[in-house]
Parts: sequence; C-alpha cells; structure tokens
Amino acid sequence: MKTLPSREWCAIAVLMGLPLYAATAAPSRDEVLAAMLRATNFFSEQVAVSGGYVYYVSPDFSRRLGEGVAEATEIWVQPPGTPRIGEAYLTAWEATGNLFYRDAALAAGQALLYGQLESGGWRNSINFNPSGERLDLYRNDQGSKKGKNFTTLDDDITQSALSFLIRLDAALSFRDSKIHDAVTYALPRLYAAQYANGAFPQGWTGPVPAQPVVAAAYPTYDWRTEGRIKEYWNQYTLNDGLVGTVTRTLRRAHDAYDDPEALAALVKLGDFLVLAQMPDPQPAWAQQYGPEMHPIWARAFEPPAVSGRESEDAMITLIRLAECTKNPDLLKPVPSGVKYLEASLLPDGQLARYYELENNKPLYMQRNGQGYELTNDDSNLPDHYGWKNPHQLELIKTAYRAVAAGQSLEPVFAASRPDPDEVARIVAALDDEGRWLTTSDGDPERLVGQPKFAVGETYISSALFADHLEYLSAYVQRSENP
Repeated sequence: MKTLPSREWCAIAVLMGLPLYAATAAPSRDEVLAAMLRATNFFSEQVAVSGGYVYYVSPDFSRRLGEGVAEATEIWVQPPGTPRIGEAYLTAWEATGNLFYRDAALAAGQALLYGQLESGGWRNSINFNPSGERLDLYRNDQGSKKGKNFTTLDDDITQSALSFLIRLDAALSFRDSKIHDAVTYALPRLYAAQYANGAFPQGWTGPVPAQPVVAAAYPTYDWRTEGRIKEYWNQYTLNDGLVGTVTRTLRRAHDAYDDPEALAALVKLGDFLVLAQMPDPQPAWAQQYGPEMHPIWARAFEPPAVSGRESEDAMITLIRLAECTKNPDLLKPVPSGVKYLEASLLPDGQLARYYELENNKPLYMQRNGQGYELTNDDSNLPDHYGWKNPHQLELIKTAYRAVAAGQSLEPVFAASRPDPDEVARIVAALDDEGRWLTTSDGDPERLVGQPKFAVGETYISSALFADHLEYLSAYVQRSENP
C-alpha cells in the first residue's frame, strides 16, 4: 500500500536521495484479526466441501481443480489441499485463541478421516459420493470394495494428512476419539512400511518384504536399457522430498506421543541415507534405488541418475536427523555431498535434476514420436517437469554448522519476521466477500491443477489462502509478544 507523492515532493526527494514513496501505516491488530476472520468465514463456509478443499475454485464455484478436475463431492489430500488448509487453521487458532479456527481445523480433519484407506494412509483425493467416479477402499465402508488400497507417500500425501492429524490430536488434548483412532491406526502401518535398511517405498498396501541391507553402488549393466523394475513404487524412494516429509511426520509422532517406535524409525531412516550416498565420483543421492541399491528407473522421464534436488533433501534430512537423534555421525555425508553439488552447478547457478551416472553430465529428456529419449541437450525440454532447480547449498551449510556446534536448527529454518507493508497489502487485497482472488497469467508453474485457468481468468487458491492466513497469524503473534 503506497501513497502517491506530489510532483514537488518527487523533485525534492530526488535531489535529497529520499524514497519517492512512503509506506502507509500497517493495519492495527484488530483490523488484521477482522480480516483473518472474514477470510476464514468465507473459505470454510463457501469453498469447503464436507470440511475439505481442492487446490483452486472459480469464483462462481462452477470449476474445482485438484491435480485434475474435481467432482462436486471431491476434495484433495495432496498439498495444497485439505491438510494444508487445516494446518493454517491451527496456526490461526494458536495465534488468536479463537475457537472458530480450531473448529474449522476439526472439520478438515474429519474430512480426512472419511477417506482414510484400510491400508492406513491416503491417496490424493477423497470422494464423499458413494457413486462417484474416483472411490478407493476407505475404512468407513463408504468407498468402493474394488477401489485402490495403495497408501501413497508420493507428493507428501499421506505425510501431510497424518502430520496434520497428529497436530490436531494434540490441539484437542487427545480427547477426540475418532481423530486419535485415525492416527493410531495409521502410524503402525507407516512403521511396517519401512524396509530393514531404513528406506520407505513410494507407498504400500501392507508390510514390506525383507530385503538385504547393502550400500549404494553404480549399476554394472547398461542402465539406459536394462534393469528396469516395473513396480518401482515398491522400492526405496527419495523422489519429491519423501525422506524430508516422512521425517517431519515421524518427529511429530515422537513429540506428540513420546513414541519410541517413531524414534526408532527416524534412526533407521538416517542409517538408510548414509547407505544411499553414492560412492565417488558422485557422493550424492538418487531419486530411487532397487534392492541391490543401484539407482533405478521410475517413470519414463525419470532415469537412474544422481539427483540434485533429492540430494539436497537428503542432506537437510540428515542434518535434522542428527539433531533429533543426537547422532553426529549422520553429519558425515554432508560435506562431500555439498562439495560435489557445488562443483556440479550449471552455468546459470542452478542444479540439474539429473546427472548422468559416473560421468556427471547433466541429463535431460526430450520427447520423440515414441515417448522420451535421454539427452544431454537442454534446448528442447518438456515443460511438465522441473529439470533444473535453484540450489539450497548455503542453507545446508548453515544448518550443518549449527548442528555440528550443538546449536538448534530452529533459527536456521525460522520464517522471517512479518513485514508490516506486506501485512497491509494482504489485508487490502481481501475483497468485500472475504476472498483473495488470483488472476491467471498463463504461467504453468503457478497452477498445479489441470486443466489450467485461461489468461486473465480469476480463481480462488487454497495455497494463497493458507499462506496469507499464516502470515497474518504470525503478525498477530508478534504484535502480542513483540
């Protein structure tokens, strides 16, 4: 929010080196509280379906998108769906003490309970219509007996749902028997999905089989054409931040229930990440490994390779695990991993998602008439995937030094102090109906759901709502406890 200066002031300001614009005073605490309440009232009453949420909704509610078009009776588990909104409600409740937010969080939790699978976790969506198109094998007998029972850890689906329910269970002082039962049903099945070496698969229907515990190694066969594993989702997975999100969930379980099994699972996961570091000349991590601990293929555009993004997640997770398990040995893989990634940065300063095994050339995919083909050329990349990513190496080094010195990681990963100007902008952007509207600019990275909104079309974003509500909550807490 800025005030427009006069021409005379502009001239004087230029001569004196002063800023041309003066920030408008930040809203009062009461004004922020009112904005939070108005936005949440609209979102929980108008956007919610049976307490749950999708990613995007058109202002007239005619279109609802998750990772695809959602039915009128369908919600999304995968972030930024229902768990993400539930977390924001709990944050608002903790900041304000207003039970309205806690009740909205409870409604979101109850929506997740409806779609919990018999295998213990969740898939990416939940349908409240027993005759709906996408129904899975729900515990509540309202799903389909022929539906899928594959609990997925892909894309933070089960982790986000379970983490939120653990937090909600604690917020309710463990007195809501249904919420507590959902957690105590899920956790043992998560523990049973951990392999003997400490790894987790991309998902499960039941306990995983016994497999040998060995260290990572390069394939001795032609990995371009051989060694494909059809059901790669049953193998050791790091893809899309899986080890970091599982760690967050296990830590919440340990903190909330003082659960020794959660701590044991964290210890084993740390052991796996040490084993999974590739040997020289590429001391980093792959997206997924087979039983012999060779990097393996996943989808047609996900080859065996060393992965920049997953390697960073592995190192951040090792640092967090070293802190929470009090095991400094988990820090040992980090210096060599950081040094390798620093030497592997692309000319633009980013990390490639993939580096070719042993020769370390950046590895990409391009489409041909039959599908995908491997290439070292980045001039014609498909736009549906993150082939390059900004690096986090300075953050990793700062976190490493903190834990190595016996310090807490909390200041390293803490959110920055809310900016009053940004608070003013967020409050001013709320319309008369209590909505934060987004106008599509056609950027495919801005919308996870398919199909996209047209350029210039407005929509309501769950991620934006959650981000704004949490930002305002942090501001309220700061104003109360400066």
